[in-house]
Amino acid sequence: MTDQTPPILARSRPRYSPWAVLALIVALVILMPIASVVSRVFVPAEDVWAQLIDTVLPLYIRNSVLMVLGVVSLAALIGVATGWLVAAYDFPGRRMFEWALMLPLAMPGYVIAYVYYDRLSYWGPIQSGLRDLFGWSGQGYWFPDIASVPGAIFVLALVLYPYVYLLARAAFMGQSQHLMEAARTLGHSRVSAFFRVALPMAWPAIAAGAAFVAMETLAEYGAVLHLGVQTLTTGIFRTWFARGAPVAAAQLAALLLFFVLALFYAEKLARGKRHFASDSGGRSAQLVRKRLTTGLGLLAALACALPLALGFAFPAAELARLAYIAGDPMWGPRFYEFVVNSLSMAGGAALLLVAVALLLAYAKRLQGGPVVSIATQAASLGYALPGAVIAVGILIPMAAFDNALDSFMRATFGISTGLLLTGTITALMFAYVVRYLAVALKTTEAAFTRIPRSMDDAARNLGLGPFGLLTRVHIPLLRRGMLTAAIFVFADVMKELPATLIVRPFNFDTLAIRVFRLASDGRLEEASTAALLIVAVGILPVIILSRAMNR
Repeated sequence: MTDQTPPILARSRPRYSPWAVLALIVALVILMPIASVVSRVFVPAEDVWAQLIDTVLPLYIRNSVLMVLGVVSLAALIGVATGWLVAAYDFPGRRMFEWALMLPLAMPGYVIAYVYYDRLSYWGPIQSGLRDLFGWSGQGYWFPDIASVPGAIFVLALVLYPYVYLLARAAFMGQSQHLMEAARTLGHSRVSAFFRVALPMAWPAIAAGAAFVAMETLAEYGAVLHLGVQTLTTGIFRTWFARGAPVAAAQLAALLLFFVLALFYAEKLARGKRHFASDSGGRSAQLVRKRLTTGLGLLAALACALPLALGFAFPAAELARLAYIAGDPMWGPRFYEFVVNSLSMAGGAALLLVAVALLLAYAKRLQGGPVVSIATQAASLGYALPGAVIAVGILIPMAAFDNALDSFMRATFGISTGLLLTGTITALMFAYVVRYLAVALKTTEAAFTRIPRSMDDAARNLGLGPFGLLTRVHIPLLRRGMLTAAIFVFADVMKELPATLIVRPFNFDTLAIRVFRLASDGRLEEASTAALLIVAVGILPVIILSRAMNR
């Protein structure tokens, strides 16, 4: 008897599926900006580079490294501490803090930087009030400078710690109570057991959260620019627009890409080869929360309330106050244009990214194999890259195409085609696809895993082809996951700043750019209206994420 593959299974894994070929083409197109940046490393730009090395490049690198180390350390401290308190103890307000500690994710880094700079700067109300109250002179006292590297570390850690909190809390909740009991029988207190057992077991998840924080820190532009911290991201903007050196800007982007790859490697080293497995005792073996005494419970509540208040409640309340007092002076048709631009770009990007993610995930499900899997994973790299790097990688090949086509049309027909791709909505939408594909793809792939393979085989037995299987079986079952992916992408695009600043068409302003321009001019009270709308939209994915974690 020969061993033959059943016809249904043979059809379900074609060797060269059109879906797989299309997915590979899409993945290669999405990887184009990364390849464009890397290729610029070998283009000579000695004059600009010599000037950069002698003047600002060491400062860019030093500040970028300090920012990553500082933000990761502070965010990890806050995230691990709050995650352990919520997972391991019962205290007043714990159920509320369980989801509320994620709210700073809705606050863009540049918005919180604007608020704290406005409140804590020399001419802000806090320092002015202290001088009036105590009679201090301009140089006769010391106050922390928010417009500095430590100040930038402080404000970014407040909005990025939820990355660590989410993963650390999930890791702690998934640990076995039996292990904690075993540690207690060996003479360890609950605090000692945390450092000796719980923390080492949660380390891979904490390292993954720290890697997210590090990448977001490297990608930040608006906050560090407003606080006067020169990093590689701000250097890319200055080199391209102020110095007029796109090649040198691309090489700075390649250097930033190297930092991102180094972070990936560092995260892998941090995780090492650690693998932990809990026992199979089911829910009865999960970590049991300990009820804290009144005094300790209040301290735990205060420890959770402090980062929530500083990272969300205070800046949101301040924005609401400023919007009530002043608000955007362009409220009316012109402001509605900012809203329409933001909503149309975010909505269009959400639909497009869900469609691309559905194509890649479905091709991976149909075809399988290492080639399609590697291609889909590589296409997701854009989420780890700063928006400035992606923008540079997109503009260079598009500008080259536009210039080549214009030269050809001038020489052949005597007409100029101008810029067909550079500085268009198409280019901007492509930047969003490259930047946020991972968000839609991971959510869609997770939804696909809940559909059993036996359902695919049954549908094929009934005569459905790949397209019919997708439209009549998978999409109806994937609607919830696709909607979740669309909401996450929508919120991310609404607050995206650096790629939009570089790639957008002329005179095309979004809410994020409106906030950036007004706040950069010291007009935070006018920027508060647009900032509040961005924050309100950002709360939606936080609510979805909280409900998903509770389930």
